Amino acid sequence: MNTIPVIAIDGPSASGKGTVAQRVAAQLGWHYLDSGAIYRLAALAAIKFGIALDNEAALARMALTLDIRFDGDRIWLAGQSVEDEVRSEAIGNAASAIATLPALRAALLARQRDFRKEPGLVADGRDMASVVFPNAHTKIFLTASATVRAERRYKQLLEKGLLEQADNAIFDRILQDIRDRDARDSARTVAPLQQATDATMLDTTELSIDEAVNRILAIHHRNP
Repeated sequence: MNTIPVIAIDGPSASGKGTVAQRVAAQLGWHYLDSGAIYRLAALAAIKFGIALDNEAALARMALTLDIRFDGDRIWLAGQSVEDEVRSEAIGNAASAIATLPALRAALLARQRDFRKEPGLVADGRDMASVVFPNAHTKIFLTASATVRAERRYKQLLEKGLLEQADNAIFDRILQDIRDRDARDSARTVAPLQQATDATMLDTTELSIDEAVNRILAIHHRNP
């Protein structure tokens, strides 16, 4: 068993787990893994390289040699900064689709585990506690209502300038996309989105980011 401590934070799309996990890692001085970004990078690479999103064998081969790098808020693919591209709704939906493919998941598993380094790791995703780091020191299932998650994603897109103006129709589409992704991620046969039996659920519907971070740190420090 690897003795390097891990805080595994799972949860549905737009639950805030990425922002919260980054801040928890910063507070502890630990490394951070955004597993969702790895799948988004795989989806983006597939589109750039012309690989069909249902070609499981080709996607798995590509994943084994994928040139990816995380540097603070910057995300690099084949030497190019792509953080804005990988955060788009289209790439998010493509990532959710290819994440159902067992061969691709197997190809990316070891790459995720390589992020486990001293003094510790905070990892966020959908199967961090159940599959990638089943012996994690602290396991959290972070969630929020679908409406609140859609509001957060919508605000994020506006702030990043990815939407030209406020539009109720776009918000409705984001909300439906989140509901569809919840259903797809929960129903997949390989590593479905679910709360690990030994994970603590934290509903952030009524919590600020700082409150969520403090709750997780308190849970972590209570663990033996």
